[in-house]
Amino acid sequence: MKLTEPVSGGPCWVELSTPDIAAAKAFYGALFSWRSETDPREEAGGYTLAHLGDERVAALSPVYQPGQPPAWTVSFATEDTDATVDKVTATGGSQLVGPMDVFDQGRFAVVADPTGAVFSLWQGRAFAGADLLNEPGALGWVELVTREADTALSFYPTVFGWTVTASEAYPQWGVDGADFGGMLVMDDKFPPEAPPNWLPYFAVTDVDATAATAQGAGGELMMPPTSVPGGPRIAVVRDPQGAVFGIYRAGEEG
Repeated sequence: MKLTEPVSGGPCWVELSTPDIAAAKAFYGALFSWRSETDPREEAGGYTLAHLGDERVAALSPVYQPGQPPAWTVSFATEDTDATVDKVTATGGSQLVGPMDVFDQGRFAVVADPTGAVFSLWQGRAFAGADLLNEPGALGWVELVTREADTALSFYPTVFGWTVTASEAYPQWGVDGADFGGMLVMDDKFPPEAPPNWLPYFAVTDVDATAATAQGAGGELMMPPTSVPGGPRIAVVRDPQGAVFGIYRAGEEG
């Protein structure tokens, strides 16, 4: 990722919905050295902030609906959540939650693109987003996994004004040319029931060692450590509750 702080249109936060906050704290603490603190206020609903040192890098939250699958959700920064929701729906996407205010921290909504990939919108007020990006243990890349490339290539630049680094194999998304993510087109290697999604990648110093730690802590390797030709070394992990994320060697992104 060529972004080191939240900017309008770029990824600014990442949040895990999980049925077991305590287990998630232990797993990601072992993996990324996160220190996680749960907001004690009843109205916060168990929302938990993960820190690297004193820097806020991610959140863990309970699942709020029966049957909701564990999953990571990527948030994109916007200067006006309500206006961006209107753009999403006008361009073929769906409004799922909100918009609503989160205390004095900001205004958010959960939406889906026309292919069904879910993401969040965040209009920062007291909280702009992650204190660290693109550093070991922090969010460093986001990847849209979809079957409908042409739809996505039309939707996101219309909604966010993203730039696109064209490539048949792996188009990349950017803000004013600063790439922060890419798009992987699902092929027949993906099971038919696999939904389109936004996959967060966290930077690490050693992909192989982190993958081994994940396995030892109860995670499953969906993709073992692999060196992408002309790209980074990566792996894809499913945590013990079932949420999927990627890791890559810091400094090798995009």
